[in-house]
Amino acid sequence: MEPWLHLLPVSRITPPYALALALIAGYWLWRVAREARHRWSPRVSWWAVPGLALLWAAPLADVPALFGLGAAALLLAEFWPGAFRPARERPGWAWPLVGVLCGLALLALVAAGGGTAAGAGVSVTLALAALLAGLGGLLSAGLYRERSRPRPPGLEVRFARVQLPEWPDLSVTLTERGARLVNVSNGPLRLAGWSPSGVNAWLRVRTEGGTPLNTLAVGQSAFLPLSERAGGVRVWYVPGDGRAGPCLFRADWTPQAYAGQRVLN
Repeated sequence: MEPWLHLLPVSRITPPYALALALIAGYWLWRVAREARHRWSPRVSWWAVPGLALLWAAPLADVPALFGLGAAALLLAEFWPGAFRPARERPGWAWPLVGVLCGLALLALVAAGGGTAAGAGVSVTLALAALLAGLGGLLSAGLYRERSRPRPPGLEVRFARVQLPEWPDLSVTLTERGARLVNVSNGPLRLAGWSPSGVNAWLRVRTEGGTPLNTLAVGQSAFLPLSERAGGVRVWYVPGDGRAGPCLFRADWTPQAYAGQRVLN
């Protein structure tokens, strides 16, 4: 046995008891890692850290009430409905790393023999709690799976079997420079490309400033540069809510260059 271990009242903690606490801590870390893969982070489940600390401290302090409080904290962390909650973004790395470093620093101080038996017992308890919390935080941050962003639809939509919605999701208004495209649907539209009617082209949808648009939000507009001889547009897109597959928006009109040649029957 190492000399510094004599500073602790380890005779009050039997190996089976220490092994049981280690298994509980391992189970909690495993559960944190499993939930992190599903983008869930611990909330009420953090009560497992002080719960295990109280179970560790109960025989050291010879206070049986601490065992009951620790067991209650563990039950709360395990069975509370809000033990884990969805995380909108990856948890931070800073505080878990600080916890691990603080725990290692406290253990190093105890190993150096800088304290009495009672003080060493408290230091070890705090160190183990800091290590456990830090490891849980690192697992939650390291194993968090970012939500994969859908790839913008591309040229494959041009040759796919497209649908023509009964009620158009887009509206077009002619301007002096071209056409103004507006999303009049109830959800965002993922834009694939567009082409003037009668032309074999595949163009990116852009704003009036020339910025490419992959998604057109509700009420948002885009600019389609057209010549005065253009007689329509074709826009390929995919509804953002996934209610349908690739769709095609068609709009035709009499070109401005031929407006005076129209014949009404």
